Amino acid sequence: MYFLGIIWNPNETLFTLGPLQIKYYNLLWITAFGLGWYIMKRIFTNENKTVEQLDSLFIYTVLATMLGARLGHVFFYDWPYYQNHLLEILLPIRENASGQLFGFINGYEFTGFTGLASHGAIIGVLIGTYLYQKKFPDMKTLWLLDRMVIPFAIGAFCVRLGNFFNSEINGKITDESFVFATKFIRDSDDMHPSKALAITQEKTVNAAYAALENNPKFAEQLAQIPYRHPAQLYEGVAYIFVFILLYYLYWKTDKRNRTGYLFGLFLVLLWTIRFFVEYVKKSQGGFEESLGLLSTGQWLSIPFIFIGLYFMFRPTNSKS
Repeated sequence: MYFLGIIWNPNETLFTLGPLQIKYYNLLWITAFGLGWYIMKRIFTNENKTVEQLDSLFIYTVLATMLGARLGHVFFYDWPYYQNHLLEILLPIRENASGQLFGFINGYEFTGFTGLASHGAIIGVLIGTYLYQKKFPDMKTLWLLDRMVIPFAIGAFCVRLGNFFNSEINGKITDESFVFATKFIRDSDDMHPSKALAITQEKTVNAAYAALENNPKFAEQLAQIPYRHPAQLYEGVAYIFVFILLYYLYWKTDKRNRTGYLFGLFLVLLWTIRFFVEYVKKSQGGFEESLGLLSTGQWLSIPFIFIGLYFMFRPTNSKS
């Protein structure tokens, strides 16, 4: 049975502005933050909070999310590389012997902000929210988190959709007859850019991948690229349902008055989904080889699940 069974080979760059590349991934991050601001504006209006308070929270959240996600990727998944490339930790560039940045800086290429880890993002948000609460003492940290997790859930979907466009965080190999089987031509493990260039003799990576997909001359090489689970879509679609549930509980029930409950529920649902999707996701590296049994993503998810359960079921009479 074939339902999806697609050949997935999008150019990750939507358009260019001089030396800058506007990628789907970056655009979807911007969309996530835009939706987040809109949803939180409705919530703040409902709670009689000011736009000034929201704007300040937005700045804290954006900075904390991006910094936490970046550092999470660096330290949880790829420290052996970044310990020798410290400049690349906070700059959207990567060392490339044949690359040229801004037309005159040799040895680097512009990559956009890729290499972000969701576990690091949530840690960054927790720290950022705590610092924000110090500036606005009347805005309690858990009260904020109970409301912030609603846009976080739909934001998580946007990020996973961006991963799908980037052909990254792909799933494990599956049979081509599987209902959602997807052939990621740009999967760097299955067809590294340098390999695609060598096979096709094209001058650019995009031209090389296009030739692999469309030129019958390379049909054999195309056939050798395996079908994989679109793990990003499994995860992302599940996050939509998390968003719908949290949105409903906030607007239609009194759960928003039970301090910490929505935050805890978000942690339990989000990281439980992540835990199980990891079973069909190819390894992202990290420390899983030393610990064994589970993937790095699964090990990192377990503490958040237990923290979430604590906040869901702890005894409390607080309403603010």
